[in-house]
Amino acid sequence: MKQNLKRLLCSAVFVILPIQGWALTAGQTTSTAADNTKVNKGDASKQAPTADKGKNNLSDRQVMAHIRRDVVHDKALSTYAHNVKIVSSNGKVTLRGPVRTDQEKQTIEQYAKKYAGDMNVTNDITVQADKK
Repeated sequence: MKQNLKRLLCSAVFVILPIQGWALTAGQTTSTAADNTKVNKGDASKQAPTADKGKNNLSDRQVMAHIRRDVVHDKALSTYAHNVKIVSSNGKVTLRGPVRTDQEKQTIEQYAKKYAGDMNVTNDITVQADKK
């Protein structure tokens, strides 16, 4: 009897959770998922700074981690802003990717300057309005 009850509960969980998840996402038509596919194609360029092209020393990794932490913890930023590329090489930080507003672009740049210094940040972030 106990085993039948356990099976019934497990079956209910496997049926209810996907339905509940669908119900939560079904009404979300106002925002689209961040898609940086086109932007990522630019990383194929030999000159484009990417995390795997740098020396990846400890101080560069720490700078990137601090900036990323501040960006992700800022809930006022869009998903696009949370996914911006942050690359540090020899103390120089490059920011790349799309954001929704000029304010987001400036905010991320300020986070980068906080850890890398004013003269060590290249802001290649682009502003792309939300397509509805």
